[in-house]
Amino acid sequence: MRIAEVIGKVTLSTWHPSLRGARWAVAVPLALEALSDRTRGRGEPLVVYDELNADAGCLIALSESAEASAPFYPDQKPIDAYNAAILDHVHVELPTVGI
Repeated sequence: MRIAEVIGKVTLSTWHPSLRGARWAVAVPLALEALSDRTRGRGEPLVVYDELNADAGCLIALSESAEASAPFYPDQKPIDAYNAAILDHVHVELPTVGI
């Protein structure tokens, strides 16, 4: 699971029948340094299946690959990324390195 920032939404003109009524968001995975400075450490944008209605600017917990379809078991959905949670607050403590 990774942390990502929602940067927009997607509208599909054609979709798999199992995805009828789904909402899609565009999110950018964030590296550790991006959690304190959102202009650095940003990955490539990806499309995320979003049942939680995250708006642009929200931080989300992103599941990818086989884990993305796990919430729908035993049904199968052709998705590669899933919004598992909207994060209200992220606190990161970096270890101090003594010299």
